[in-house]
Parts: sequence; C-alpha cells; structure tokens
Amino acid sequence: MVDALAQVGELPLVLLMAVLGVVMLFDAVPLLGVLVPGDVAILAAVGVGGAATGAATFTAVVAGCLAGWSLSFLVGRRWGERLRHSRVGEWIGEARWTAAEGILQRGGGRMVLVAPFLPVFNALLPLAAGGLRMSYRRFLACATGGAAAWAGLYLVLGTASRSLAGLLPGEVSPMLFTMAVGLLLAGVVLMGTRRRLRAVTEVR
Repeated sequence: MVDALAQVGELPLVLLMAVLGVVMLFDAVPLLGVLVPGDVAILAAVGVGGAATGAATFTAVVAGCLAGWSLSFLVGRRWGERLRHSRVGEWIGEARWTAAEGILQRGGGRMVLVAPFLPVFNALLPLAAGGLRMSYRRFLACATGGAAAWAGLYLVLGTASRSLAGLLPGEVSPMLFTMAVGLLLAGVVLMGTRRRLRAVTEVR
C-alpha cells in the first residue's frame, strides 16, 4: 500500500492528474467513497512531489470532486427516490438520507460548501441536493468552493509536513512523515469543523 502510494507522486504530471482525478471521483461516490483514501493519496503525492506536483494535485482533486459530486447530483435528480428505496439505499441507511435532507433544508447551499469536511455526508449530500431539486448552478458554485477549500487544506498541511520532514534524519521517509503528520493535523481541523457544525447537521 505504501509503495503504491509513493508511486502516485512519482508519476508524470499528466498521469498524476488523471489518477488523482479518478481517485477523487470514486471518493465522492456513496459507500465506495468510504473505501477510497482520497486524503491519503493527496498527502502521498505532495510528500514525494514538488511545487508543480502541488499545483497539479490541486487541479486534479477539485476536478475529480466536482465530477463525482455532479454525477451524484444528477443521479439524485433523476433516480433519487428509486435509489433511496433500493438495496443501495438500505446500505446507506434511511437515517442518513433523512439527515442529509435535513442538513440541506436548514443550511442550503452553504452546507454543500462544507460537505467535503463531513465524512460520509460529503458523498451523500450531492445525492440529496439533486433529489431536493436544488439549482445545479447553485450546487456547482458551492461545491467548487468546498472542493477548493478541502484540497487547499490538505495541500497546505502536506506541504508544511514535507518541510518538517526535511529537517529530520535522512532515514526518515518524507512521504510517510508527510502522510502521518498531515493526517494528524487534518484530523484536528476536521474535528473542530464538525463540532462547530454539529448543531446544524446533527452529525454524531
């Protein structure tokens, strides 16, 4: 797993963008997104790359997120109710469907903006937004801001962690250190975000 992640950052920029874009697209799909380590892939790429890799990573992450969320939005718009009562809907859980709708009805587009920072709901909110007939233009604008903020957070944390790794002894892997410290710092940031949003989202 570690070797595979290290190889991601060593790919040519065009392939790197394609791979990360696909990873982020799958990360935005309900159920499947739980199994795809999007944040780990970003930190791995930043950990072994340079400034150009960071710019490519940001572009790929935002594009992949928007592609996945737009697909989920359109599926929700077209087949939301049918999907909700299907086997997939059962796996997701009625409680999560109801919670996602409540989040959007109370918070509107601004909750799409913060969706990337809410585990599980980051993939479910686009489906719910489509089912609730939110304007796609409004959805896309908020989703773009959220994807950019989320990608920017991990790039900043990854770059800072990589800089710290350069101060350590040579036997320490910069990629592993970047991933470990980046995930730790991101966890702190995301926990704080969830606490501030709990009154609105009712995430437990």
